[in-house]
Amino acid sequence: MPELDETLAGELADWSIAGLRRELRRVAATSGTRLVVEGLELINFASNDYLGLLHHPELQEAAVRALRDWGSGSGASRLVSGSLALHHELEESLAHWKGTSAALTFGSGYATALGVIPALLGSDDVVILDKRVHACCVDGARLSKATLRVFRHNDLESLEDVLKWADQRRGSGKSRILIVTESVFSMDGDQAPLPGIVQLKDRYGAWLMVDEAHALGLFGTARSGLIRALELDAHVEIQMGTLGKALASAGGYVAGSRALIDFLIHRARSFMFSTAPAPAAVASAQAALKLIQGSEGAQRCSQVWAIARQLAAKLQPGRPPTSAILPLILGPADAAMVAAARLRSQGIWVPAIRYPTVARDSARLRFSVTAGHELTDLQCLLEVLPAGSNLTAAEA
Repeated sequence: MPELDETLAGELADWSIAGLRRELRRVAATSGTRLVVEGLELINFASNDYLGLLHHPELQEAAVRALRDWGSGSGASRLVSGSLALHHELEESLAHWKGTSAALTFGSGYATALGVIPALLGSDDVVILDKRVHACCVDGARLSKATLRVFRHNDLESLEDVLKWADQRRGSGKSRILIVTESVFSMDGDQAPLPGIVQLKDRYGAWLMVDEAHALGLFGTARSGLIRALELDAHVEIQMGTLGKALASAGGYVAGSRALIDFLIHRARSFMFSTAPAPAAVASAQAALKLIQGSEGAQRCSQVWAIARQLAAKLQPGRPPTSAILPLILGPADAAMVAAARLRSQGIWVPAIRYPTVARDSARLRFSVTAGHELTDLQCLLEVLPAGSNLTAAEA
C-alpha cells in the first residue's frame, strides 16, 4: 500500500492541474470591509457580515460582559451542565423573531443540518433536495440514510414530479417526506419560490425545511428573513439559520414547534454530543437580534439594498438584485482564478468559487455587499469591472 503522504500528494497534484487546489490565505487584520492579506489592504467584497455588525460596539460589549460573567466557554454540553441562561434567552428571542413556538441553538449552521435531518428521517423515508441546496443539507440527508432525491433548481414542476413518485412509493405506509431548500441561495443569490413549494408540500403531505442563512437581516419588517416577509412562518415546519452572517456571531439554530424542539433535544446528535456554544458568541448574537429589529437595523438593511442595486446595474443590467449576493459566472475554474487575481491586484478581495462548492464549469466570482461598504468602496470595484457580466479569462 502506498505511503499516506505519497497518496495524498498525488491527489493534490491532480487538483492543482484541474485548477481546484485550495490554499488558506492568512488575514493579518480586518475591519469588516477591509482585509490585510500578504501585506496588502484589500476591500472585502466576499463577507457574509451583511449588516456590518462585526465591529459594532453593542455586540462587542455584550460579548465582553458575557466573557467576564460566564467565562470563556460553556464547560459542557447542554444536556450535562452547559445549558446556560444565555442559551435559553437567545432561543426565546429567536423563536419570537422567527414567529415560532420554540428554537434550539447549535455550534454551527453545518452542525444544525447534520443534527436535524437525521433526527427526523430514517431509511424508510424520503428527503427531496433542491439541486443547489447547501452542502450541509446534502450531508445531513446522506447521514439520515433516507432515500435521497433531487429536483431541478427552483423548478416547481420538477419538485412535483419527485413528490408524486415519493407519494406513490409511500402508498398507505407511514414513510415521511421532507423537502429541503434555502430561501436565498448562497452561491447564486436567487430566491426559492417558497409559496409554490408550500402549496406542493401540503398537497402531497410532506414537511418543509428552509435554510434562511442568507436571508436573515435583509427581508421583512423585523428583518427576520424571507419566510416571515412572505407570511409563510405558519406553513414551514422547520426553519433553519445561522448566527454567523447577518447576526455577526457564530452558531446555528432551528426554529419550529415546541414538539419539534423537544424531539431534537432527544435525537439531534450534533446537539446532544457537542459542547454548548460559548457565552460570548451567544451574547453577541442576542445583542445583534435586538439591534436588527430596531431603527438602526432598518437603516443598515436599506443601505445593503442600495449598494446591491448599484452593483447589479453593472453586473446584471436590467435585473434588480434579489439578495446581497451577486455572482459573476465565468465557467472554467482557471478563468475564475485569473479574474480573482486581477481584482486582487487592484485592491479588491473576492475569491474564486469553484467545484465542489459549485458545479463543474460554473466557477464564479461571488460578490457580496454589506452595510459597512461605503460608496467609495463600490466605486473602486465598479472602476475595475467591465460593463455587463461577461468578464472572460481574456479580459481578466
